[in-house]
Amino acid sequence: MLLRHAKSKTDGPSDAARALAPRGRRDAAAVGRWLAEQGVAPDQVVISPATRARQTWERAAQALTDPPDPDVDDRIYENDEDALLELINDTPEEVQTLVLVGHNPSFAAVAYDLDDGDGDSEARQEMLAGFPTSATAVFELPGGWADVHARSLRLVGFAAPRG
Repeated sequence: MLLRHAKSKTDGPSDAARALAPRGRRDAAAVGRWLAEQGVAPDQVVISPATRARQTWERAAQALTDPPDPDVDDRIYENDEDALLELINDTPEEVQTLVLVGHNPSFAAVAYDLDDGDGDSEARQEMLAGFPTSATAVFELPGGWADVHARSLRLVGFAAPRG
């Protein structure tokens, strides 16, 4: 699952330190409610070191039963598509549900690239219309993490919940 951080403030001491805006705090909580409704139960969560990504997961996780503590990975903040794919490929095989929390433009690009086009057509149309803040793309993994590549995952859900 790829989760773009919720709406952040436009200012801060640095880009990495920008916090969620009030709307972003509400939207992140709405993401959590949507995930709970979808029955998403992550085994592993990997987040960008950016404050807004950490805060998005903290608020979303409040709606889930026993969510894992997130791992922080600088590759997400680097916003590089190849680095994100490498991170996915490096996921331990025992992980059933992986959540990445990060940024555009790389999250949208990777989501579009991974989609095999055979999944939920409504979700695909929504995703192709844009990948706004709080956008959440849920994919089905047919093989192992090391086998993930372009057009190898089936999109089964997409939403940009608002609170």
